[in-house]
Amino acid sequence: MHLRRLLIPIAASAAAALALSGCSSSSDAASGAAGETATVKIGTLRGQPHFYAPFLYEDFAAEGVRFEVITLDTTPALSDALVAGTIDFAISGVTPTIASVAQGRDLRIVASAADGGSGFIGNDSIQTLDDLVGKKVGYMQTTAQEVAMRLTLEEAGVDPDDIELVTVLAPEMAGQLESGSIDAFFGVEIGASIALEQGGHEFADPYATPIGKVNLGLVTTGALIAEDPELVQQVVDTHVAATDWMTGNEDEWLSEMVSMFGGDQAIFDTAIANFWMRSDLSEEYLGQLEALATEMGELGFVEDAPAIEDVVDTSFVE
Repeated sequence: MHLRRLLIPIAASAAAALALSGCSSSSDAASGAAGETATVKIGTLRGQPHFYAPFLYEDFAAEGVRFEVITLDTTPALSDALVAGTIDFAISGVTPTIASVAQGRDLRIVASAADGGSGFIGNDSIQTLDDLVGKKVGYMQTTAQEVAMRLTLEEAGVDPDDIELVTVLAPEMAGQLESGSIDAFFGVEIGASIALEQGGHEFADPYATPIGKVNLGLVTTGALIAEDPELVQQVVDTHVAATDWMTGNEDEWLSEMVSMFGGDQAIFDTAIANFWMRSDLSEEYLGQLEALATEMGELGFVEDAPAIEDVVDTSFVE
């Protein structure tokens, strides 16, 4: 398959995107009259395989729709940009999306995007979960990985209070493990693959909990769904086509991503085996989202866990 490359200039930071906050999210996307082109602003993170789909949307776009890709630094920043109206859609984490909905923000998941991307990696002193007791262990607060960590420890009968848990930023986890600053981490790609390359090993399955591999979704606002459901359907259809193509064509788009953003191709080749691109909203996926929301409520991440129908709109992928 020969793909055309019509990539749109990228905003490099959240500040650049939020500077546009005076614009309505639907001002460009829904304003196209008959025969005109609607520009859809899609937010994502840069240089990570499971966030790469928006860079391929132009290749699968419906006639009359073009995409402007805007990269931000974190998934909570993507939620902020959606609420502010500086982007129309985002490939974002389901955990910050659930948290936003629990806060009364008008966000909806309209398709899944990618599963996986987690890694529970330790040094030679960590062979089992019991070995974590008394050790310094990195984690990221209020993430799906923290939920999976606490569920995993509970199942193993390990008290988190017996572990020296320290918050570590995702890009720093592999480096801190290599330097000995931490003995293990409950983290994400591509740090997990970097740590494996540096001699670390996986000491527990990050997906053996009720939340499974759930990670990313395609997110928009309830307001845009109400205002222009036809456009939302076109974007979802584009997303479905792009993610379907990405599955089985990793050699083409992954090397393209590395050329665009840089990085070690060998590390990405390892990391890609820990991602599963998708777009459906199956009953299993919805159940995992519901389990995640429930655990977020029980752990105090949110005051009240939102109902799944307030988080997800399944009508566009059905």
